[in-house]
Amino acid sequence: MNALRFLKRPLTNFMSIRNINTSRANPKAVKNWERPSIDEMMVPRDPWQRVFDKNQKRYNAHLLAGLAIFSGTTLVLSANVFFNATPDYLKDVKYSTKTPSKDEDMVEEDSSSAIPEDAGEIVNEEPQKEVKEKIEDDILEDADKADLDIKSDGNITAEVEKEPSLAPSDAEEIVNEELKKEVEEKIDSVPPSLGSEDDVLEEADKTDLDTKSDVEAAQVSSRPTQPGVPTEVPYLLIGAGTASFTACRAIRATDPQAKILIIGDEEHLPYMRPPLSKELWFQGDKEAVEQLRFKQWNGRERSLHFEPQSFYMPVEELSDSSKGGISVLLGKRVTKVDTHAQTAMLSDGSEIKFEKCLIATGGKPKSLPQLDALPEDLRSHVTLFRRVEDFQKLDSLSQNVNSITIFGGGFLGSELACALGYRGRQEGANLEVVQAFQENGNMGKVLPDYLSEWTTDKVRSEGVTVLPNSRVKAVTKGEKANLSVKMESGATLETDHMVVAVGVEPDLALAAASNLEIDKVHGGFLVNSELEAVPNVFVAGDAASFDDPALGRRRVEHHDHAVVSGRLAGENMTGAKKQYTHQSMFWSDLGPDVGYEAIGVVDSKLPTVGVFAKATPKDTPKAVVTETDEGIRSVTEDKAAQVLPGATGESALKDGEDYGKGVIFYLRDSKIVGVVLWNVFSRMSIARRILKEGKTYEDLTEVAKLFNIHETEQETAK
Repeated sequence: MNALRFLKRPLTNFMSIRNINTSRANPKAVKNWERPSIDEMMVPRDPWQRVFDKNQKRYNAHLLAGLAIFSGTTLVLSANVFFNATPDYLKDVKYSTKTPSKDEDMVEEDSSSAIPEDAGEIVNEEPQKEVKEKIEDDILEDADKADLDIKSDGNITAEVEKEPSLAPSDAEEIVNEELKKEVEEKIDSVPPSLGSEDDVLEEADKTDLDTKSDVEAAQVSSRPTQPGVPTEVPYLLIGAGTASFTACRAIRATDPQAKILIIGDEEHLPYMRPPLSKELWFQGDKEAVEQLRFKQWNGRERSLHFEPQSFYMPVEELSDSSKGGISVLLGKRVTKVDTHAQTAMLSDGSEIKFEKCLIATGGKPKSLPQLDALPEDLRSHVTLFRRVEDFQKLDSLSQNVNSITIFGGGFLGSELACALGYRGRQEGANLEVVQAFQENGNMGKVLPDYLSEWTTDKVRSEGVTVLPNSRVKAVTKGEKANLSVKMESGATLETDHMVVAVGVEPDLALAAASNLEIDKVHGGFLVNSELEAVPNVFVAGDAASFDDPALGRRRVEHHDHAVVSGRLAGENMTGAKKQYTHQSMFWSDLGPDVGYEAIGVVDSKLPTVGVFAKATPKDTPKAVVTETDEGIRSVTEDKAAQVLPGATGESALKDGEDYGKGVIFYLRDSKIVGVVLWNVFSRMSIARRILKEGKTYEDLTEVAKLFNIHETEQETAK
């Protein structure tokens, strides 16, 4: 139709121009005007020859432009109709029979508009005939915009296009590239559970969608999401451990109406891990243990969970809460964090957008390479101790098997050895407990040799068979027990169950998928002094490699660090911009009577100086918990009374005395870089100040007086 318009106009316009000019020159001639012959009309007189040639060239150019526009428009519309067909992964979408109102049918073209809640109900009731008529009208409308205008002075002009016209081949190439890109985006958006790309394309023609907005809405509705889970939250915390919980408290302290969503891969609310290898084992009430309740060393009962279920807001209520709240999504794992789009992708295919995100995935227990090839039927007799389920399993086994072997001589291995030894000494118990490790003595990587030997004797006194300098060569099926453990020394040990406690490594599963940098030396997510990995994404706890202002870049795996780093990350997520300058501490209890606290770099390879004194009844873990009514040692120092430095006392042990209490200094370049307080409690603030000052001391016995370790029993009674 438009092409015919272009064919008519140049000739007609030429005649009109001739007639108009003739009438102007001789008005009377208009009345007696006779139609010219075909030769006179097609062959202009000499004065008009140049005008005719010029107009003929314009006519040819306009004709080509019209054909190009018509061809490109036809190609675009044909491709649009084909690719707007419903893909196969939307074949199960139910269509609504409800006719939308005008308001419902209007869609704003703003790209930031939110997807309506009923996006899953796709309305597709426009007949194909009406769609075809609408497309034809659009073609005509576009063609009219390209028409030529005839001005009154007889000059033929065309509207100047802002962009040069494309030849048909160029237009086709661009359209094909756009369609190819659109197809790739649609295929990439298909969730894994919906099948392969070939499966999607095979059934793509089964159903049709009218508009691109319908396709996008259907794709959103097809994402598998847990009912009630918000699609967007201001604060998203990945990991449901200590660091996340303390971050929550810090965020709410600054922003009382904050909406916080915690995602944890366990089925438990946030809980503290230290009692799993300490107090829970000394609980006599079986029902309390099943409910994860334990008694502190002072006898006070408390729950393993930081807060009960009632403390948290149901997940489905978080989005609509006007007062904010903290919700926990359990049993879910985040597989990727898109730091640019600020979106977290979950293992079930769902996505959650965030404004601020904290990664606190903690650590995962290490295993032994000798266990990699262990047959599946024997793996059930091996536990990598870390979680609540590991405690519950071992707690049940300790009452039903004859022998348990613990491999590992560090904090966790030594604590579990004492705890299980205590179980084995109970009336009616028939449990043999063995602890084996590579070092010369218990906690040999931390304590100096003399103190490590003393600790080994302490563990033996709990009824544990201790095997130092032992390395596992192979684990096979036993003849008299479930497992046969062969050592490199040639000795063979048969046991019903084996517990591996050789340390943890940071959980970095998110790093590669999220393109986050890892510290190749210490492990962990690389963060700045404000615990920020990239803008709006923070890391705290065991998984963070941070820059210690006093000791350099390091990574810490203890409860106190999780508490403090989580709290600081939470504050910085609300805009505090604080640097991490805290010197975290850690502690270990070998039952209620022997324990120690440590801070800084405590490595047995470093030179050490120990100053000891005779212990008093006050110098036990049970005593400090009784005084402060708090089992978490990093909290007891805040609640304990101020300790004044002592001025006198003996630093050397007398014959027959053991290492009742004392202070061990770890030195590097003659400076104190670490401190262990052996059965000395509520003095950590003093040790922290010494590390911060970084001075060189000639006589460390004088420094030890700051901890008042020579306090007598009479002074204690006062």
